[in-house]
Amino acid sequence: MKFTKKLSIIVCSLTTAFLHTAVITNTYKSVAQAEGQELIINGSFENDDLVDPGNPNAPNPNVTGWTKYGDPIDTSGIRISNFPNTGNQGLSLSGFSGISYVSQIIPTVKGQNYRLTYYFASVEEPPDLNNKFQVFISGKKVFVSRNTPFQPYTKYTISFKAKGESTEIKFGSIAKDVFLFLDDVSVKSTHSLTSRKN
Repeated sequence: MKFTKKLSIIVCSLTTAFLHTAVITNTYKSVAQAEGQELIINGSFENDDLVDPGNPNAPNPNVTGWTKYGDPIDTSGIRISNFPNTGNQGLSLSGFSGISYVSQIIPTVKGQNYRLTYYFASVEEPPDLNNKFQVFISGKKVFVSRNTPFQPYTKYTISFKAKGESTEIKFGSIAKDVFLFLDDVSVKSTHSLTSRKN
């Protein structure tokens, strides 16, 4: 009787532990797979205050959730600004001598379809056009815009199929004369595989 009781307790404990482990393991996967679940952290760039609210050109090295790379003089051009598409802030992009990058790695499910959306603006005007804007997904260049003249925030949409359990979303930019702007970056699971500019 005691042996049977102990055995049932052990079996019950192992089953509970297994189910608990399965729930923890699948949490990461379910977030990456759930349709409509936002996967980008701080895509609206509202998590970090301006260094000086009265001066949108004051550098802010903090961009929560994102990694900046490139030459220090170029990455210093990636800063929080008060020129947003929505909310109070956006991201100002102005690499000075070379391309600077800002990126984020998100959880994905291999073979699952996702949609990246973002809003992009330029304040450069002819004859002073010397800019480039690039979008990469898992290291693959999926969009390039060169010498974009003045345009208000414009929505872009790129759909992709994940190659693994994580995916890098990366933006490259250089704007030698004025600024480019990025805001409202979003990645969500979807069932569509189209790529378009809206």
